[in-house]
Amino acid sequence: MFRDLGAPEIILILVVVVLVFGASRLPGVAKALGQSLKIFRNEVKGLSDDSKPADKDTPKDEPGDGSAPKA
Repeated sequence: MFRDLGAPEIILILVVVVLVFGASRLPGVAKALGQSLKIFRNEVKGLSDDSKPADKDTPKDEPGDGSAPKA
């Protein structure tokens, strides 16, 4: 899809972005985009961590709070 994307096309895209957002707003837009990507990556990582099997040492029918059993 982007195999034929050369220098003239990239320059044209950058000029359009500057015209749409304005040069003064570009740092804020880039910062917001970076933060959004960071949040998205953390959420995707959290989803993959949730899909891992549970620890086999902790019984599923008892709470695993780490406290000793009462006598």
